[in-house]
Amino acid sequence: MANVLSAADERGLRGLSLDSRLRRAFFDLPASTIWELAETVPRNARSHGLTYWREGKEETINILLRPTGVLSEQMNYFHTVSLTLLEALKRIPDLYLDNPDVRKIVPLEPDEEQWLYDTWTPDHRNSHCVFGRLDAMVDFTSPTWKDTLAFVEPNMVGVGGIELIPSTEQVLLETVVPVLQRVAPDLHLESNEDCRDLFMRELQDHMESIGRPGGAIALVDAKYSGDGPAELSHLAQYYSERGYQVVYADPSELVLRQGSHNGASEPEVYFDDLKIDLVYRDYATVDFINLGHEGGDIQVPKLLFRRNQMVSSMAGDFDHKSTFELLTDSRFSSYFTPSERQILRRHVLWTRVFGSRRTTDPTGDDIDLVEFTRQNRDLLVLKPNRSYGGDRVLIGPSVSETEWEDTIQQALGEPGQWVVQRLACITAYEFPIAQPDLSISVQPFYMVVGFAPTKYGTAVLGRASQKQVVNVAQRGGMCAVLVGRHGEKLSFR
Repeated sequence: MANVLSAADERGLRGLSLDSRLRRAFFDLPASTIWELAETVPRNARSHGLTYWREGKEETINILLRPTGVLSEQMNYFHTVSLTLLEALKRIPDLYLDNPDVRKIVPLEPDEEQWLYDTWTPDHRNSHCVFGRLDAMVDFTSPTWKDTLAFVEPNMVGVGGIELIPSTEQVLLETVVPVLQRVAPDLHLESNEDCRDLFMRELQDHMESIGRPGGAIALVDAKYSGDGPAELSHLAQYYSERGYQVVYADPSELVLRQGSHNGASEPEVYFDDLKIDLVYRDYATVDFINLGHEGGDIQVPKLLFRRNQMVSSMAGDFDHKSTFELLTDSRFSSYFTPSERQILRRHVLWTRVFGSRRTTDPTGDDIDLVEFTRQNRDLLVLKPNRSYGGDRVLIGPSVSETEWEDTIQQALGEPGQWVVQRLACITAYEFPIAQPDLSISVQPFYMVVGFAPTKYGTAVLGRASQKQVVNVAQRGGMCAVLVGRHGEKLSFR
């Protein structure tokens, strides 16, 4: 009897067919055309503000020439899963305050903990806003693509990509897609939902929920540091041109003055002469605390947190990688609904705070965590609990036994500061690279995607690198993830 493909397998094969068609169309282009694209795309990227400041110097972010295609049904699934994960993570401040076992899994520094106690209110339990990016591995082209989706870590404060995602998509839609359609007119590619619009709708909704509809917004980061993407300044300009009151500010530029709200006289936050109703921060709470130690006024951010005028809320500071232990350990399963548990079990990687302790392995068996980590190097990753940018991520199969043991010993001496995680299957995609001799080579790149979910939709940040640790801060490249269909045979009914 012939094998019968499931509906999921058929949809997966369509995704494979779409990406294969896209790849084939790209490599049908003459080498001279690909070389022209290699010169045009960086110029277009810079004109769209796709730059990164490194040690005070502005660099153009590398955009890979070939986009990746996904189907709308895949995007619908990614939206459902990532939004479920985000909503689970938003509960962690309440869990932290209620359960001492949770406090061991996601430890805060004493000053951070006091900040939480000082600013978290019953109103936050009912409603607070987190705009985050959830990083994951997935093979878009696999017939069983749902099974390949594995989340590796959350990023819940100042996520890079709000401006970068739509700008990257637009660069390729303007430069590469028209060229592809000359050789494949039946190949239809379009942008995903604009992350800038999703983000603004979330901010507007939150201002309405706290009684400040249509108010002024400050986008805040370390404005004068000279490092990182030049993203918030471009966002402020983008929104201002569309009629929103949005400014870009350094935390030190926000001040308290006597003002009024709903007819009552009370302290309000100002940027110059503009009263600020909501702040979006690319600034961790510990940075606000350090600002206070340096003589800055911490009453401004404290007031914003307490009044629920800060996005992300204090939940954003629980973007420890160890939050995934709360989602993958049966001890905490009662905090989630059966449907949530099913999604978390399927798509969140087994993760544990590393230390001398007993816990359960990915199959639920009781283990000594240190010995399990020693004996299963080829299946695991060790990484700092709260760092970012690919810092000190140790992928077991890619390092020696000596390096692995040295890191184990280091982690044992730093309780709560490291996690061990099941290794995800990281997918390698082929991308064209223009060589100095004017030839075109095809090289494999590892790809990580970041999902930025809102109730209105989910944006996707694609990042690729020839190193297994993929991060733009480590000079990786960005890859446009475009929604596509290949002729009528790939349409869904």
